[in-house]
Amino acid sequence: MQTILLVPTGRGIGLTSAGLGLIKALDYLGMQAGFMKPFLQDDSHDSQHTLDSSSDLTRLAFGLNPPESIPRERVEHMMNAGNVDDLMEEVVTNFHKLDGDYDVVVCEGLVPTEEVSYASQVNFALATALDAKVIFVSMADLENPKQLADKLDVHARIFGGLNGERTLGSILMRAKNVPNTFDTQPVAPGKAILQLDEDFIAAMQSHSPNFATEKFHLIGVVPFSNSLSVPRTWDIAQQLGATWLSEGEAKQRRVLKTSLTARTISRVGEIFTRGTLVVTPGDRDDLLLATAMATMNDIPMAGIVLTGGIIPNDAVINLCQPALKTGLPVMSVTTDSLETVTNLSTISNEIPKDDSERAEMVTRFVAAHLDLDWLKSYFERDYTPRLSPSAFRHQVVKKAQQVKKRVVLPEGEEPRTIEAAAICQSRGIAQCVLIGNAEEIAQVAKNRGVDLPEDIEIIDPANIDLNKYVKAFVERRKGKASEEQATEELQDNVVLGTTMLHLDEVDGLVSGAIHTTANTVRPAFQLIKTAPQYSLVSSIFFMLLPEQVVVYGDCAINPDPNAEQLAEIAIQSAASAKAFGIDPKVAMISYSTGASGTGDDVEKVKQATQIVRERAPNLMVDGPLQYDAASVLSVGKQKAPDSPVAGQANVFIFPDLNTGNTTYKAVQRSANVVSVGPMLQGLNKPVNDLSRGALVDDIVYTIALTAIQAASPDV
Repeated sequence: MQTILLVPTGRGIGLTSAGLGLIKALDYLGMQAGFMKPFLQDDSHDSQHTLDSSSDLTRLAFGLNPPESIPRERVEHMMNAGNVDDLMEEVVTNFHKLDGDYDVVVCEGLVPTEEVSYASQVNFALATALDAKVIFVSMADLENPKQLADKLDVHARIFGGLNGERTLGSILMRAKNVPNTFDTQPVAPGKAILQLDEDFIAAMQSHSPNFATEKFHLIGVVPFSNSLSVPRTWDIAQQLGATWLSEGEAKQRRVLKTSLTARTISRVGEIFTRGTLVVTPGDRDDLLLATAMATMNDIPMAGIVLTGGIIPNDAVINLCQPALKTGLPVMSVTTDSLETVTNLSTISNEIPKDDSERAEMVTRFVAAHLDLDWLKSYFERDYTPRLSPSAFRHQVVKKAQQVKKRVVLPEGEEPRTIEAAAICQSRGIAQCVLIGNAEEIAQVAKNRGVDLPEDIEIIDPANIDLNKYVKAFVERRKGKASEEQATEELQDNVVLGTTMLHLDEVDGLVSGAIHTTANTVRPAFQLIKTAPQYSLVSSIFFMLLPEQVVVYGDCAINPDPNAEQLAEIAIQSAASAKAFGIDPKVAMISYSTGASGTGDDVEKVKQATQIVRERAPNLMVDGPLQYDAASVLSVGKQKAPDSPVAGQANVFIFPDLNTGNTTYKAVQRSANVVSVGPMLQGLNKPVNDLSRGALVDDIVYTIALTAIQAASPDV
């Protein structure tokens, strides 16, 4: 499933119309399209005419059921608190609630306004979280190419420019001074495509060279249409905050023209035409009566707005009754005539959420002016999805919730561990078992303001029968440990927790917040041991890069693996990646690409690559590859043009611990990248180590990873 993010360059440009038209065009191509508006922008929930009518209109026009949008108040609260990642995880959670099997999901970005100055930042985060391609929606000012070019360039900059990897092109809406034959002769989607004037395109390209090229396609040019931009009289009343004197056919009549008049009746005859909304002072009984008479003469007026808060007396209203019975809408506003007309000039062009007639007309109109041939060719291309950090976190939590595993936490009195356990327990990520003194744990929780869930388990080592664990330890360490030695070892809660794991009393173990890696790993090597299909234990880090999640291995365990061991690390890491939703493309990293270098280190990587291909023939793997050739598409095409992995690798296998550990720390610290791990792989049962500087969130996700490992026999 692919995602398209529509990014608006301003307000009132027809963003909703562009979305409706795109869904219609995709439907015409035989593609099932869904819709999502991640965030509410206006808080005027009772208004019919807001920036947030899109979801309702897709229900009206296509019968779609978009997921719930996140309120603006929550967006701003999380933005102010710096919790953009958590906000995007909510978006991904909602995205997965889409009700349908869609080929494409059209997603509507935030409109930049004075109140929403953070729109660009949020739209970029959305594109990354949803792995979306971007189409910019802009007003087509054909009289000012420089202004349009500057506007597109400014909004595209955060996505890498008009030729950025995520940007597809633009849809130009409400283009004036271009022919519009659709109103008189409606045509099918894609059949009314407009080609912009060559001089205009040349002028645009002089300012923005990528405009209307293969790098930034002109997906649609939609002309301005009087008949489609017209609101109903009802919509005008809603936006003016008017009081109805007679609603009549306000929801059926459309305002083609507004006329402010205070002249005598003999001089206003030209205003009595179809679709005119008359604006006049409330004390002009003569103009009200004249409008009523025009209506009685079969002129379908849009209605009349009486200004100044003045209400005609009953005698005048009674004289108008025959006209009112035909459906003439009459409303009253408190503002004076000039202010009322000023307010009318700022009326939104967005389609009201209950105007199904206009929604249908606009949908067909926009779809007719989109380049269907290009859309078809684009969506038929091979698509390599990337797992974004937000999608990864969502997926990890969801999978952990599904498998319902018990995870023991030997550092049960450690404050971060207690908080993480409470979160995991309350969210159903795992059944957490804390080892420690119950009173101490309760006091720490109270000090941190943490509410311990009632069903969280606490095991106090002072209150357990140690004999069972001593016996199991001695039996597992047959010939290597006496009962006395076992009793001493089991005073260490990590050893106790590992023995519980060996006895299947729990499904996984997480430690390391206050213990070294050796303290966590040594008991696992002694008691859990390696899985039958593997000969060694290795580790991976999930590196949450800005654009996607990739896997680094081995960065924590094996100092200098030989070719056979390196191949096994690659196979283990690919299995782990797959278990967590990453379709593995494995790069065996070296200082040389292909046959360009020689030496023992390069030869080891070559041999390891060949062993992987023999042991896992269906795994996409290549090596030796330099890091840039493995990760950057342009470099990969140049250095390894025939490689199925170069430029798109997502599992990176380093030749030794020195290289792997240095690289992961350099990327983590220099690029401010979150790394989750190390996650141990190759053990019979999952044991995972934490960094001693781990944050609460790090512990939460490590617990979730451990739960998933417990349910995945190959990891």
